[in-house]
Amino acid sequence: MDRTEVYKVNRRDRTRALWHSFSYWWGRRSLQSRLIAAYVFIVLGPCMLVSVYSYKAINNTYLRDAVEKNDYLSQMEKLHIHNQIEAMERAAQMAYSDAEVEKFLANETEPQLVDLVDFNTNAYVNMTRIQFNNPNIEHLRLYSRSNKVHEIWPIIFREERVSSTPWFQKALQLKGQEYWSFQKNDPDLMQRYLGAPTESLPKVSLLREKSRPADNHIGMVQVDMLLSRFTPKTYTDVRDNQTQMFLVDSELQLFTRPDNSFLQDNLEMADMIAERYKQFRETGEWDSNYSENGKSFLLINTPLERIDAYLLNVVSMEGVMKDISRTRNLIIGANVGFITLLTLIAYVTNAFILKNLRRLTETMKKVRRGEAYTGIMIRGGGEVGELAHHFSKLMNTINTLVAQAVSKQALSKEAELRTLHNQIDAHFLYNTLENIKMLAEIENQRTISDALTSLGGMMRYNFKWSGEYVKLRDEVRHIENYIEVMNIRFEYPVKLVLHIEPRYLELEVLKMSLQPIVENSVKHAWCDEKENLQDPNIHIHISETEGDICIELRDNGIGLTPERLVALNEAIYAKDERCESASEQRDVDRRTGGIGLRNVHQRLQIFYGDEYGLVVQSEAGSWTMVRLTLPKVLLTGEKQL
Repeated sequence: MDRTEVYKVNRRDRTRALWHSFSYWWGRRSLQSRLIAAYVFIVLGPCMLVSVYSYKAINNTYLRDAVEKNDYLSQMEKLHIHNQIEAMERAAQMAYSDAEVEKFLANETEPQLVDLVDFNTNAYVNMTRIQFNNPNIEHLRLYSRSNKVHEIWPIIFREERVSSTPWFQKALQLKGQEYWSFQKNDPDLMQRYLGAPTESLPKVSLLREKSRPADNHIGMVQVDMLLSRFTPKTYTDVRDNQTQMFLVDSELQLFTRPDNSFLQDNLEMADMIAERYKQFRETGEWDSNYSENGKSFLLINTPLERIDAYLLNVVSMEGVMKDISRTRNLIIGANVGFITLLTLIAYVTNAFILKNLRRLTETMKKVRRGEAYTGIMIRGGGEVGELAHHFSKLMNTINTLVAQAVSKQALSKEAELRTLHNQIDAHFLYNTLENIKMLAEIENQRTISDALTSLGGMMRYNFKWSGEYVKLRDEVRHIENYIEVMNIRFEYPVKLVLHIEPRYLELEVLKMSLQPIVENSVKHAWCDEKENLQDPNIHIHISETEGDICIELRDNGIGLTPERLVALNEAIYAKDERCESASEQRDVDRRTGGIGLRNVHQRLQIFYGDEYGLVVQSEAGSWTMVRLTLPKVLLTGEKQL
């Protein structure tokens, strides 16, 4: 045995020893102590479960409210961004589609003064109106590749001013498609303040190349909007320590308010956000929980598909966690107070209850030692007083109970003897039938001999099985014996035609479930019509449907009229006989065999369930069919699928 197995055995022995020590210590405690401990344990368990469930429910409610509230704010901001996107696209489209502007930008010769004046009076004025009609647009700029174009501030410039910038080169690569660029500042193209620091004014730019014809670059359209107007909640002046919005572009740059920012106290948050978005692009899964410096944050991501960017709402859970902690402490305090109060009440109550219980215990000990019982008086009601009352009654009835036990034992012996006597009578009857059968054979009465053989088989079938279930093979043999016995009385014997595959003969059926149906056919199917007596027959078909067995017994007798068939079905399916029509019900049962069929139907439902039973169908003057439905089960009790 290696060291690991030795360690496991030693640990098991120590655990068993500790359990025995605890059991011994617990058994030596007083009943009052154990009752109080039981009360506390019984109440503590449900209290803990309810508290944990309530805490989780409150926690989920707080979190759900926080998510729904901030998700609503994100959606509202997304709607505002979409409105600004449409405004910028409209401005870019108007500038892009102006033919005069396009002609001016594509000019490769020095324009005449008259042309410049005309352009400035008409087309340029239209460009300025685009910006004035959209006050949120910061700049509308048109860049020309030609060096012959005159720059008209603040709209028309030469490309050489911005051709080296990364965003301009990326826009050229898109060949006339829209390109959205996010920039940290808004530089002065005119360079009016040389040497002065550039003010940090983050902006978003919509750029679109102008080419005529295709692949013949002539210039660029640029529409700028400051991010403070593009997404005002990201750059809001309202100081909120609980939430902060970020705008993340396609290059995973972060844009947000510079002051009162989560990034100042959480230095790893910016890298974490970039890493989360990389993972989101690869897998499509977003992790909304983040913790840093012992603080929890909720990250609500809202994609901006039209500009290939994201709106991120970072929610501090500090306030929510404080509310949850306050609720948790309140629940714990309430539980502690409730359990303490319960312990005090249980202690005082048990002190009164156990006092009378100890008196009752002493009296029982005296009776056990053989002392005469003089009675015990316990004042007050309750379980202890009732126990003392019943103890007195018990002492007065012990002798009566002993006498009753002796009497029951005698009756049991008598029942056993009666059963043995019945078995002796059955054996005597079998032997008598055998003797008569031998006499019939001596007298060459083969019909009587065969009938006696069948009758003996029926009697053995009735006495052989003590259970309720038999094989279908045995039930069919019993029916054959019955037909052979009944054919003695008929001029034209009844034929039993079996359509049963051998594999169904081992199925389980209720004993005496088919014989009453065959007996009904023999008694009622050919009782009136002489022309049907020449070829009486009963066909038995067995089929299988969805794991259930269907047994059909069909005769070619006189059948039932629709009125008698309805009455028979009502008699079979009735739960209780109606007292006011009891005589009519008995008359229907006698004429149609309803009692036997009803018994079979009720037995099938009792043993197999309400979905099983029998159905009777008939056509007057032609046939009657009884269909039994029961589960496909072997006699072992296993249901076959």
